[in-house]
Amino acid sequence: MINYNPKNWFSFIFSFHKSDTARMLWKELIYIGLLTMLITYIEIHFFPDAYYLKNLTTVYSLLGFVISLLLVFRTNTAYDRWWEGRKMWGAMVNDSRNFISKITVLHLSEDERALIRFYLPLFTHCAKEHLRGLRVNTDGFLNEQDKQSFSASKHQPLWVIKRLRQVLQMLKSEGKMDQIELSMLNQNLDRLIDSHGACERIRNTPIPFSYSLFIKKFIFIYVVTMPLAFVELFGYYSAFISTFVFYALVSMELLAEEIEDPFGTDENDLPTDVLSETIQKNTKEFI
Repeated sequence: MINYNPKNWFSFIFSFHKSDTARMLWKELIYIGLLTMLITYIEIHFFPDAYYLKNLTTVYSLLGFVISLLLVFRTNTAYDRWWEGRKMWGAMVNDSRNFISKITVLHLSEDERALIRFYLPLFTHCAKEHLRGLRVNTDGFLNEQDKQSFSASKHQPLWVIKRLRQVLQMLKSEGKMDQIELSMLNQNLDRLIDSHGACERIRNTPIPFSYSLFIKKFIFIYVVTMPLAFVELFGYYSAFISTFVFYALVSMELLAEEIEDPFGTDENDLPTDVLSETIQKNTKEFI
């Protein structure tokens, strides 16, 4: 995730960051520019008196209004997914801190504290990588049997939660906590799983294919045929107008595609690495 000063307008206007859509779309802009220039040339030289093309400006104004509504809905939907993912990771940070604050008041041995210091940050690390479709390899406190079980597990975050529950049950059997304390700590682990499950729901439920396909086709047809409506007013400049409109519309779609799956490593994705490190620092500091 990019950290920036939102008040520094001029740096945004005159800079071309690698996440800038102009750098991503420059090839497509050239192709669209050439295609619309060809259509403009054909209309000017082969259909100069086509009466049925004279009054298309109003039609394209109405279509522009429709496509703007579609893109607003598309962008808002993608941002809702991004923001929900941020809320879920914020909840994971809070539940981890609550878990730490409750367990630190217990009379634990150094070995038991070391287990908590290892397993709690391991959960967030596994959760982060699991959402990216990756797996975690670790040595830590795992014996050979646990290493094989951890490596073979299809859901590594859930495996870590299971081990944390086993640690809590061990502490209860040793008389270091009562049933109420065990229940409260288990509630924090439950909420960690709930938050991770919500993130999995976001990742595994993309925008419906037919909806995304329709928007892309609509934008392409709208932009490519735009010179038909504006060539009478602007001549060859209508090709440049179409290219700029293509840049504006496709940039919105491109940004929506980038943030609708916010758990990867793109520039605008959530800072899950930083959040995982925050939980690890909190755990080491207080346990």
